[in-house]
Amino acid sequence: MKLHSVGIKNFTCPVSIREQNGKRQQTVATISLQAAMPRKLRGTCVGIFTDILAKYRQDIHATVFPKLLAELQNKLEAERAQMDMVFPYFIAKKAPVTGTKSLMEYECSFTGSMDTERKLLLQVIVPVTTLCPCSKEISDAGAHNQRAEVTLIVQPRKFIWLEELVQLVESCASCEVYALLKRPDEKFVTEKAYATPMFVEDAVRVVAQKALAHPDIGWFSVGVESFESIHKHSAYAYVDSDDLALK
Repeated sequence: MKLHSVGIKNFTCPVSIREQNGKRQQTVATISLQAAMPRKLRGTCVGIFTDILAKYRQDIHATVFPKLLAELQNKLEAERAQMDMVFPYFIAKKAPVTGTKSLMEYECSFTGSMDTERKLLLQVIVPVTTLCPCSKEISDAGAHNQRAEVTLIVQPRKFIWLEELVQLVESCASCEVYALLKRPDEKFVTEKAYATPMFVEDAVRVVAQKALAHPDIGWFSVGVESFESIHKHSAYAYVDSDDLALK
C-alpha cells in the first residue's frame, strides 16, 4: 500500500544557523522530516532520516533544504519530501537610550517541501508592544498597552535573513520589546508606544504593506495576537497576500 507520508516527528538536535553578521549561531531545533513512502518499501527507514539530518545539521539554513530533501527523495525513491524545523533564534539588541545590550529570543521555523517543484517557507514569531488608540482617546491620562505577538510567514523569492524579517515586524508596532531595559529606556519605550497607538488591525496592515513592498518576498501571511491587559481574551487579526491580490 502506498502511504501518504512516513518519517520522524519532534526529533530534537543541536543545529548551526547562519547569522546576518557572518557568524553561526548554535541552537536546538525540533525537526519533523517525512516522505511519501513508495509501495515497494515496507520499513520506516528511520535510519535514513536521522543519517541525513546528522549530515546537514552543522550548517542548516534556508538554501540547504532543497539539497537535503533531494537526497532524501533519492534514497527513498519518494515522490514527495518535507521538512519542518522549529528553533529559538537569538538576536543581540541595544536598549534605545542607554545602549544596554541583551539577547532577544524569537521563535523561528523553516518549512521546505519538494515534489515536482520546490517550496520554502520562513516563519518568525516576534513579540511587540501595542497601545490601544481607543483607550488613549477616551482617557484623560494614560492608555492601556499590552504585549502582542506577530507571526509572519513568507515564501521568499531569494535568500532572506531571519534578522531582516524580525526587523521588518518590529518596525510596524507601537514599540519594540527588549529583554533588558534601564529606567531611561523604560521611559522611552512607554512614551514611544503612547505616541504610536495601534489596534491589531493596524499592526497587521502595516506589516502586510511592508511585506508587499519587499522585493524578495513572494507569498506571505501575517497574524497578530494582542494579549489584552484589560480583557481576559486576546484580540487577533490576520491577512494573507492571496486575499490582498483579489482586492
